[in-house]
Amino acid sequence: MVAEGGAQTRYTAADALSNLVAVLELIADGQVRYTAASKRPTAATIRLVEDSLVGGDYYEAPGEPLAAFAWPLIVQASGLARLAGTRLELTARGTAALAKPGYGTLGAVWGRWLKNVSFDEMARIDAVKGQRKPATLTPAARRRAAVAAALRLVEPGAWAGTELIWSVLRTEQARLVVARSALAQWRLYIGDPYYGSLGNAGPKAWEAVEGRYALCVLFEYIATLGLIDVHYIWPAGARDDYRFLWGTDGFASLSRYDGLLAVRVNELGAAILHDPAAIPGLRLPLPRPL
Repeated sequence: MVAEGGAQTRYTAADALSNLVAVLELIADGQVRYTAASKRPTAATIRLVEDSLVGGDYYEAPGEPLAAFAWPLIVQASGLARLAGTRLELTARGTAALAKPGYGTLGAVWGRWLKNVSFDEMARIDAVKGQRKPATLTPAARRRAAVAAALRLVEPGAWAGTELIWSVLRTEQARLVVARSALAQWRLYIGDPYYGSLGNAGPKAWEAVEGRYALCVLFEYIATLGLIDVHYIWPAGARDDYRFLWGTDGFASLSRYDGLLAVRVNELGAAILHDPAAIPGLRLPLPRPL
């Protein structure tokens, strides 16, 4: 990780496999617990995972977990673990991955996460309410596929600003759509379902809805899996593209992902996204011997 002038750069590929192994070990020890109501990692589990990550989480300040929140969900979504009551336990696939970890495992995890239907990352954009109303959101797997398609359209090894990624996500090659229809967008709101309805903003709501969803998927999941390096600052005050929306006057940021400035498809990401056959030949560090 490199810090410069308040901005940080995290090179993720070399750490991702070690972090996967660390989380699998915690699960094998029975230490990864979920809340019964939400079926998401408990606060204690998130702190435990954060302490196990190489270099820690993206932000050092408490209350903004990204990778530590994502890893248990990624492992569960990919079939390496399953929920047994309120505790995650390894599956046969997870036990095999722990016994013989490799970058091919991350490639397989990526493919299964893309198709996962048990969790929608849009729920992490806390400021946008109304998401649970029936027939409001498009399928999450379709949205993840759009973000993945956008990454395939940028040059590996070159930094791409998030605005560039957003522009790609507005094209037919990788169009990202969160609300099922214009009517469905009226069901989404900030603060108040009437005055704060995002239907009032029309196409101008794209940055707040599709844009924030893309930032979440890139920062919290794709970077955590090690496919992209990230350049970022603290989210408060990082963007002002939502200030025109009703009910946002007191918001320091619209999401915990607002500080993401640029991404770069790294060596691991280039192999997974473009040439999976090249994964066994990667010369990235392997995790410590078990």
